[in-house]
Parts: sequence; C-alpha cells; structure tokens
Amino acid sequence: MAKTAIKGMARLQATLNGKVQGMQKNWMARLLERVLRRGAQMHLNAGFLEGATYPDGTPVAAVAYWNEFGTSRSPSRPFMRQTIAKNQDQWPKLLAACLKQSGGDLEKALDMASERIVAQIQEEIRTLQSPPLAASTIKAKGFDKPLIDTGHMLNSVGYEVVSD
Repeated sequence: MAKTAIKGMARLQATLNGKVQGMQKNWMARLLERVLRRGAQMHLNAGFLEGATYPDGTPVAAVAYWNEFGTSRSPSRPFMRQTIAKNQDQWPKLLAACLKQSGGDLEKALDMASERIVAQIQEEIRTLQSPPLAASTIKAKGFDKPLIDTGHMLNSVGYEVVSD
C-alpha cells in the first residue's frame, strides 16, 4: 500500500503557539492541546488501500507500484512521489485550515484534508505526461495518456484515518 503521512504537526503547533502566546488560556490553547493529544494517536494513509483490486483480482496497489517505479518493460512514472514533492509543504497549512473549518474536530479535519490529498494524487495521475507512451502502446490503447487505461487506478485512490 502506498501511504502518505501528514507531517508538520510541530510546525502547526508552532504556528498556533505563536497566536496563543501572551493570551489567556482560551479556546485556541485548548484546541491546540486537544489536537496535539489526538494527533499523536492518529495518522492517515492515502493512496491505494488494501482490498482495492481490478476485476481480475490484481491489486491496484501493485499496478500503481509498477507504474511508480517502472518494470523491465516500462519506465517509471512517479506520480506518487511527484504528488508528495509538489504538495507536502502545504499539508500542515491544509490541516490547520481544515481544523478551523471543522471547529476543531480533528477527525473531521483529517477527513477533509485527506479528501484534498486524494484529489492531488488523482490530479497528478491525470496530468502526468512523461515519459510518453511507446508508439506500440498508443496504438494498442488508442490514445496517448500514460497511467490511464480504464480509469480504474485513478478511481481507486482512497484514504483512511487510523487511530493508534
């Protein structure tokens, strides 16, 4: 299973602490304490979850892995690594915004942030163009879009929020 953990809880804490310092212990400080306490017990997995399969039983995670790292017959098309590289610096801010929008409900905020991360992975699958497909593959598929044959892998991107 490909998984991505939201990192940056320390940065979130520092950001929130900067807003709370010098103030009475108000709702923001209580929110921070609750987030840090629950956040230490929770993480999310985003990508191709266990149980996602193609109609023939092939695990979607295996196909995603073969695409991500390549095989002896096909080149690497690193959509997961590119998604992480392009977006991971914004994930702490995304989580902070989701916490604010959810009124401090960490589970709801993680769900909201996870949905956005899933959309980022799917967008990378949709837009990845390099390396281009071989002429023989284009002829067999009838179009030149890497990573998408039936759309099954694209539609199988999911997430789970896990409590330790």
